[in-house]
Amino acid sequence: MAESFDAIVVGGGSVGMPSAYYLTRRGLKVLVLERRTAVGQGDNKAAIGGVRATHSDPAKILLCLRSLEEIRTWKEVHGDDIGWKPGGYLFPVYSEEMEKKLRGLFPLQRRHGLVNDWVDADTVADLLPGIEREGLRGGTYSPNDGQTSPLLLPIALMRHAVRSGAVVRVRERVVAYLVSGGKIMGVKTDKGVYHAPRVVVATGADAARDGQLLGIDIPVTPDSHEAGITAPVAPFIEPLIVDMRPGPEGKTANFYFGQNHEGQIIFCYTPRELFVGTNRENLSEFLPVLAGRMVSLVPRLRHLLVRRIWRGCYPMTPDGTPIVSNVPGVEGLTLAVGMCGQGFMLGLGVGQEVAALVVDGKHRLPPGAAKTIRYGRDFRSGIMEALK
Repeated sequence: MAESFDAIVVGGGSVGMPSAYYLTRRGLKVLVLERRTAVGQGDNKAAIGGVRATHSDPAKILLCLRSLEEIRTWKEVHGDDIGWKPGGYLFPVYSEEMEKKLRGLFPLQRRHGLVNDWVDADTVADLLPGIEREGLRGGTYSPNDGQTSPLLLPIALMRHAVRSGAVVRVRERVVAYLVSGGKIMGVKTDKGVYHAPRVVVATGADAARDGQLLGIDIPVTPDSHEAGITAPVAPFIEPLIVDMRPGPEGKTANFYFGQNHEGQIIFCYTPRELFVGTNRENLSEFLPVLAGRMVSLVPRLRHLLVRRIWRGCYPMTPDGTPIVSNVPGVEGLTLAVGMCGQGFMLGLGVGQEVAALVVDGKHRLPPGAAKTIRYGRDFRSGIMEALK
C-alpha cells in the first residue's frame, strides 16, 4: 500500500531541506526524497558559504534577510554549530562607473531593510589588509551579511525536521508525478509510490526534467562554475569580498572569496563565457586564472596553498531571478527552483516562503516582490519592469 503524507518535498538540498524544516514546523507530516546518497550532496556542497542580502531586487533582499536572521541566531536557538562567521560583504570599487552603479542601488536596498553603505578607501584597506591601493576609490560594505557552512547547515536542518516528524529518504529518484483532475496526488519513485495533496519541487539543476515529468515548462538551464579552498591560515579577512572589476585575462566577470570560520580561504569566479550544462569536471584553466585575479587584488595571497577545487551548477532562469510559486492549473504543486547560484543563501528564506505557499496558499512577501518570483511571469521583462 502506498504511504501517505501531508506534503512531499522533492530534493534535499539548499532549498528542499529548509522547505521540509519549515513545513514540519507548520505541523505537516513531510516526506523528503533525495536521489543522492545524503541530503546536501548536490550543488549545495559546492557553495562557498556566503550569505548576503546585498542584492538588487526586493525578493532576494527580503528572502536573504530572513535567511540571515535564522542563521545568526541558529546556535543560540537550536544549539547546533553551523559554522556561522559574521563579518559582512565588501565590494571594493576601482572605477567611477562601478561606484555610480553600486551607489544607485542604495535607495532600493535601504527601502527593503538592507544595511549597506559606502566606505572610503582607508576603511576598505582596514577590512581587507593588503588590498591593492592604486586606483581604489572605496567600496560598499554590508556589515550584517556573513558566511556559514554548506556542509553543516543541511544536516542541522534535516535533524530538526526529522525530530519534528519528517521522513527523509535518500537514493530514491522521482520518475513520475501523479496528477489527476488538475490536482497533484503524489509521486512515483524508482522504489515506490507516495501520496500527498501537496508536492514541492526543489530539484536545483534537475528542475527542467521535473517539468517534463509534470508536463509543464520549468525554464531552468544550469551552467557550471568552479571554486576552491586553501589550507588554513591565521584569520585576517572578516568580510566576504566581491571584486567586480572585469578580469584582465578576459575570462572572468566578478570574482569573490572569503576566509571561513576555520581559517581557510574559499573562492570562486564567474566566467565571461558560461559553461552551459551539468559538466562538473575541473578545468585546467581555472586555478591559474583565479590565482592571477586574486593576487592582483591582494598580492600577499600569492603564498597560499590551494588544497582542493571543484565545480557546481547554477540553475539559471532566463531573467536571473528564482521561481518560488504555486503553479496555476496544478493544485497543490509548488515550485522552488531556479536559484541562479544563490540557493544556499536564499534557502532558509525560501523555505519560509514555501511553507506559506503550501499551507496558506499565498506568499509572505509583499505583492510587488512576490510578483518577481512567480511562475509564469514574463521572463523577458526584467526586475524593474516586473515591479511596476
